[in-house]
Amino acid sequence: MVHALNEAQRVLKPDGILVDLRPAAVHRCVGITRKSHYQQLATMREKLDDDRAASRAVTHVLREGLFKAEWRTQFDCARVMDTHDEFQAWIEEFVKLGGLSSHDWLVQRVERVLSSKRGKSKIVVRGPLVLRVLRKLNTTG
Repeated sequence: MVHALNEAQRVLKPDGILVDLRPAAVHRCVGITRKSHYQQLATMREKLDDDRAASRAVTHVLREGLFKAEWRTQFDCARVMDTHDEFQAWIEEFVKLGGLSSHDWLVQRVERVLSSKRGKSKIVVRGPLVLRVLRKLNTTG
């Protein structure tokens, strides 16, 4: 990641900006929402090593004077799914891409809760995103 940030700094115009948008290094929460009421069911078991490494890389290039932190915010992001099948497909892809252990336990828990609820429920996966704006500092070299 440091290499990628160095390359971004190299190709940016003087005073150019870099937007860094990624998940915060915290586990996502999964729940059910019905009639605007949210019930948390579980916390996912993601590997956060890559997220932490990305944060360290940004800290490194800031300390090296390659960029200046212009702005930072953190906000909640919710992925809403209408059906259990949609959630199962999403979690299977998420597990595959992240190299995670099976989350079948979570799929089954969501299915149990959905089958016990009357009316229309939606599955919600919540997790914060971090947005940073970095400005390229003019360096000689």
